[in-house]
Amino acid sequence: MCSTENKEEIQQISPEPALILELKTRRPPSFEGRAGCETWSVDFSPEGDWFAWSMGHGIVWVVAWPLDSEDSQNGETDRGDKSFSCGHPVWGLAFGPRPPKSAAAAPPAGTPPKRNHSLLLATGLENGVIKIWNVLTGNAVFDLHGHEGVVRNLIFPQNGTLTLISSSRDKTLRIWDLTQKGKRVQVLSGHKDWISCCSVSSDCSMIASVGRFDRMVCLWSLRSYTFMRSLTGGSRKTLYLLSSCDFSPDGALLATTAFSGSSWWIDLWDPYTAEKLATLVENFEDYGQNQISSIQFSPNGLYLAIVADNRALQVWEPGKKGMVMQTQVDRDSNGICCSYHPQGGVVATGTRDGHVRFWRAPRTVPSLCHLCRSILRHSVSTHQIEPLPLPKTILEYLTYRNFLERLKTCCSSGEEREVWEV
Repeated sequence: MCSTENKEEIQQISPEPALILELKTRRPPSFEGRAGCETWSVDFSPEGDWFAWSMGHGIVWVVAWPLDSEDSQNGETDRGDKSFSCGHPVWGLAFGPRPPKSAAAAPPAGTPPKRNHSLLLATGLENGVIKIWNVLTGNAVFDLHGHEGVVRNLIFPQNGTLTLISSSRDKTLRIWDLTQKGKRVQVLSGHKDWISCCSVSSDCSMIASVGRFDRMVCLWSLRSYTFMRSLTGGSRKTLYLLSSCDFSPDGALLATTAFSGSSWWIDLWDPYTAEKLATLVENFEDYGQNQISSIQFSPNGLYLAIVADNRALQVWEPGKKGMVMQTQVDRDSNGICCSYHPQGGVVATGTRDGHVRFWRAPRTVPSLCHLCRSILRHSVSTHQIEPLPLPKTILEYLTYRNFLERLKTCCSSGEEREVWEV
């Protein structure tokens, strides 16, 4: 069993040029490769000054970011490493509360991060319990009871409230009011099997959830706590599993992932109209474990980070041909989750062996067109934009209908061949 001693080691030497460093968990050799060691979830705090990961065997480790921060013990805030012993394997975790998008803008370069003295960390456990922790004191605040299966995913909406959304293998989502210590909870039912992942739109109006085995992509209202619609037609495969989903920062796109024995793919949807806008497909000659585990949009919405079995990390610019960054082909990368730093430029990935890798991600100054679209779409739906008397080209751009429909990446003998199908 892992103790709460400082047991992670930093490795910075790697053949991967994009790899910044790797944190490896020290544990007895007999524990290596066994179930319970996985890093199922990683997360950065809203200000980007803390990083947490579930390092296996019920332990969550929290470190100050960046790791070489000089103010680890300075001032009135303890910035030292912290460990939380949860008693059961941790499958989901999330920092909160998260400030509204307008208030969460990145500070000017060189500005020290604002210290949040009420920063919480929610951890979802294998036994269905959610534990709430005070990050700065290291104390457990209270537990949330209700789920009857693994709590797979946790999210604090980006509105500054103490609302927590959880998804579970018990086929339900739950919306908790932490100001009431979980005594007031809304339960959303409709999935027929495990819920793999959930995501919340930036305006906090919608929740998306994907069912791993029932292959359902559902949208729920976070205002009325009711089912809105399901998204269908995303795949022509008959045997496949759904694994992950994420809203774009402006809320105008929803990305969902699925995989079968010979391929994985990402569908991009308009959540307002339920229209599928584009699909990225990667095919493999070998039939086997070709799972795509996790995706996340970059904070500026330009890129989508992808963790799959064939590579440790890939970064795609939706609507563009090819990847803007990808690591070497590696069937032993063991990646299962990812998280962008709130200011971009860094992606953290967790692995099945309880390790964490930090990657240097592409950074691009968004165009004025992209910035205008992001601001507009954050508060204006597709239904409100379509009637506007604007040129067709502008309407297509504002509604993301300027994407080519399909990008197929075929892998053969370590080489890649890309074909666009319109």
